[in-house]
Formats: sequence, C-alpha cells, structure tokens
Amino acid sequence: MSIERTGHLPDHCARPFARRLRLAAFAVFASPLVLGAVAHAADLAVKAPATARTYNWSGCYVGVNGGGSESGSDFTTIVGSGTHLAPADIALVEEGGIGSANGPGWGGGGQVGCNWQSDTIVYGLEGDFDYFRNNPQFINGTATLSDGATSFTVSQMLTTNYLATLRPRLGVAADRNLFYITGGAAFTKASYSQTYVDAAAPVGTGVATGSKTFVGWTAGAGWEYAFADHWTLRFEYLFTSFPGSVTGTGVITDAAGGSNPLQGSANLTIQTARAGVNFKF
Repeated sequence: MSIERTGHLPDHCARPFARRLRLAAFAVFASPLVLGAVAHAADLAVKAPATARTYNWSGCYVGVNGGGSESGSDFTTIVGSGTHLAPADIALVEEGGIGSANGPGWGGGGQVGCNWQSDTIVYGLEGDFDYFRNNPQFINGTATLSDGATSFTVSQMLTTNYLATLRPRLGVAADRNLFYITGGAAFTKASYSQTYVDAAAPVGTGVATGSKTFVGWTAGAGWEYAFADHWTLRFEYLFTSFPGSVTGTGVITDAAGGSNPLQGSANLTIQTARAGVNFKF
C-alpha cells in the first residue's frame, strides 16, 4: 500500500486544525474588546456619584433672633389704715385694684450654644439674651367711694426691659431639618408702678413703685433648618413663667395731711414667638 505525498494534510486532520486556527484568531481579535469592556465597566464604577452626605448638627454656634410676645399679669392693691380713706373706702379701693391685663411686645437679641449629635438624636445647651419690652397695664373701671359719688381711679403697670434664658435642647434630626423641645431657666427684671387718685375734698393721690429681678422657668419647641453648611434658620415658641410677684410700696396723701399706706403687686408670664439665624462653626 502506497501513501501519496502531495504536501496536503488528509481531510480528517485538516478540519480540526482549521477549527483550532479559527478559534485562536477569534481569541486574538476578541481579547482587546473584552479587556476594554471590563476596563470601561470599572471606570464607570469609579465615576458613579457618591451618596449625598447627611448633615451633621454637632458643633457650636452663635446667632441673632427677634420676634413678638404677649405677657400677662395679675394685679392687686392693698391700702392700709389711715386718715384719708375710711375703712369702707379702703375695701372699695382694694376691690377696684384687683384685675388682670395682657400686653403685646417685641424683643430681639442673640444666642450662643453647642449641639452634639448621636445618630438622629441631637442634644445641646443654649443661652440667649434679648432686649425685651413688655408693658401690661390695668386701670379699674368706673368706681366710687362709699358715698356713691366720689370717684377714684387705680392704675397699675408692669414693665420689663430684657429676657434671658439658659436651656438644654433635645431634638430629632432629619438630615438638614431639626425638630426640638427645650426648657430651662429664665431671667428678667420687672418694674411695677401704681397710681391712685380720687375726687374727694381734699383730693387724695398716691404712688407705689418697686422692682424685682425674677428667676423663673421656660419651655417650648422649635424647628431649625440648615440652608447652608454653616448657616441655619429657626422658628421657636417659648412659654415663660416667673413664680412670685413684684411689689411696690407708697402712700396716699391729701392736702390736709391725711394719708394711707399704699401697696400693690403683679406677677408675670410671657409667651414668645421668634425667628433666628445661626452661624455654626
């Protein structure tokens, strides 16, 4: 049996060899494409935008505030025994000198504080001092002494010039929003004055004055929004009460030398709604 030497592979050998040759060529051609696709995917993963950073409320701040208020006072009058007013008249003057009054006002000032954040809970401490002008006044209505004809007027006034507080705060943060409650100590100085005048013959007049530095408590709630990394805007409500009262003393006199000791008092509560802006360090 002879084998013909033609220089070609037999068909049963040539076909597998051709297939391997085509696969090798495909691999050589496809490798750059595959590597390029992998590199592109990796590049996209690197360039994917990161999740937005959640705002952190930790840090100290300083700011300004301003707003309106409504104060309330209960007034009393006490007249001592003397020579101008008879006992029956004293009872009528004291009754006419009891009443309540509210006074709208406004205030403005500054605050400083620090916050600490743990997860979504924010706690802190803040102190503020505001110029605070409030002036509730009470004047008795038409009244007469025991003779039914001699009129008298009792006017009372309470004036404040500042309001300061020192308060812890506790809140819940939702990114740039902070909802909080607050409460602590409050301080103010109140000046009290009472005037008395009647139409008796001789006319009786009197003035009683006094002042007191009050220490009380305050509580409220608020919302604060961080509109920039270092700047926040807030709206806040506070209710403030001062136990006790401020007392004024004086005397009612007339031209004939008659007199009666005069005393009055007033307490104080305040409701405040204000807005503020803080700079956070």
